[in-house]
Amino acid sequence: MYRLKVKEVAAAKGFSQRQLFLKSGVDIRTVRRIFREPDTVVTTETLDKLATTMGVDIRDLIETIHEKEQQDQQGSEE
Repeated sequence: MYRLKVKEVAAAKGFSQRQLFLKSGVDIRTVRRIFREPDTVVTTETLDKLATTMGVDIRDLIETIHEKEQQDQQGSEE
């Protein structure tokens, strides 16, 4: 499983959702969805646009979640 870290990286780099939308060309609804749902499925093209805009490597936007960690997260949300 994986989780997108776009929201965290954007905050660290000083980008708002609107700035990412305007500078990357990624649809604002997609940017909002990625911020709201970090496990959402997106294309590598979208991730590349966001990474390029923020000046980071695309791998910086993806975090691998191991099965045990995923179960722990789901348990704490309930």
